Order: sequence, then C-alpha cells, then structure tokens
Amino acid sequence: MAYCLLLRHARSSANAAGLLAGWSAGVSLDDTGRAQAQEVVDRLGELPLVRVVTSPLDRCLETVEPLRARLGLDLDLEPDIGEAHYGGWTGRPLVELAKEPLWRTVQSTPSQAVFPPSDEHAHESIATMAQRAVAAIRRIDAQVEAEHGAHAMWLAVSHGDIIKSVVADASATPLDDFQRFVVDPASVSVLRYTPERPFVLRVNDSGPLRPVPQPSTTAPETTPPGDAVVGGGAG
Repeated sequence: MAYCLLLRHARSSANAAGLLAGWSAGVSLDDTGRAQAQEVVDRLGELPLVRVVTSPLDRCLETVEPLRARLGLDLDLEPDIGEAHYGGWTGRPLVELAKEPLWRTVQSTPSQAVFPPSDEHAHESIATMAQRAVAAIRRIDAQVEAEHGAHAMWLAVSHGDIIKSVVADASATPLDDFQRFVVDPASVSVLRYTPERPFVLRVNDSGPLRPVPQPSTTAPETTPPGDAVVGGGAG
C-alpha cells in the first residue's frame, strides 16, 4: 500500500504553441515551465520519496531535475509511462486536429481511437496506451512496497493522457470517460493501491503536499487494509 504520486511535466514549448508534442525531439520547458519545475521542489521537496520514475522525454526530465537534485535520488527511466504514440498526429496544431473525424472519437469514445500511422513516429491506440501505463504503475508500485514497506512514497513523472488513464483505472472509470479528468502541467495526483481496491487521494493538485503520518505502534487496530472507513472516519 505504497503512495504513488503522479506528476505531470511542467509547461513545455509545445504546450504554449498549441502543438501535440508526442514523442517529438527537442521539446523543452518554456520559461513558465521552468518556474513550475522550481515550484515542484517547494511542494514535494520535504516528502520522503524513495524512488523517482520518469518518462524518458526531455520535458519530464527537465521538470523533475530540480527535485532530483534536492532529494539526491537517481532517476529510473520508464518508457511505458512515456507519452502516447500519436503517429501522424505528432507535432501538429491542436486547432487543426480538432477538425478531423478522429478528434470526435478521441473525445467521445477514446477506447476506440487509434492514431494514424506515420513514417516518422510510432502510433498506437488510446486503449494500448492506457494498458501499458496502468501495468507499469501497478508493477512499480508493488516493487516499491515490497522493497520499502506499506507506507513508502514514490513519484512517477509523466504526461497528461497517461496520468488521466491511470487515474481512470484507479477510480474504476471506463476509459471512454477518462476525458472527465483534468491534469494540468506540473499538477500532482496521488493514488494508493491496496489488496481490496485503489484509493484516489488527490487529482490535479497544485499545492504543497505533506508527509503522511506513520501509524502509531500503540494505536488501536482500525479497519483492514483496503477497506474504506464507514462514516468517513474520525479525522
């Protein structure tokens, strides 16, 4: 039952220009994004993170570098939480893509959306993207708990659609409804997987996070792990 923090990369030059970056090379943070990356240190720098896993794309690496330097942790690159492979849509303006029939599928029934092939860029379906991302997050979360205990905290640095799909899975939301979630640049979402069910603790949070209090060894036994507290608990 580790705590999984999902950090979306800060604002990039592609975000500012209204382009679908995908796996395009040379997409870095803009001035606003670099300021957001510094703010991430203030928001997360006091947390006892035991592992930082990141998409290999530059905008994620640039976002987490100030925090990594503060914490002194190594970065684990994980392609399965990398951006969706948008194929022929990669690098194109969003206002242009919004005029294509596939756009409506992405909005209304994303589980059926398959991005067009391209000679330059890999392509995949949104369903495939979600499956690889969810599997990677759940796998790494289990590793963190096995190695560091049930209250360990770890960070995954990724992309908007990736994080939305992971949050949708954790909240038992069908993939066709994952567009209901908003995940802004440099926002944090927090999940906790348990044997019974995942808990969604925060979504699209832009404020400071505090360390989770460790359970007292003298406190009375409460609910079993994974059970929801009836009545909302005592807090």
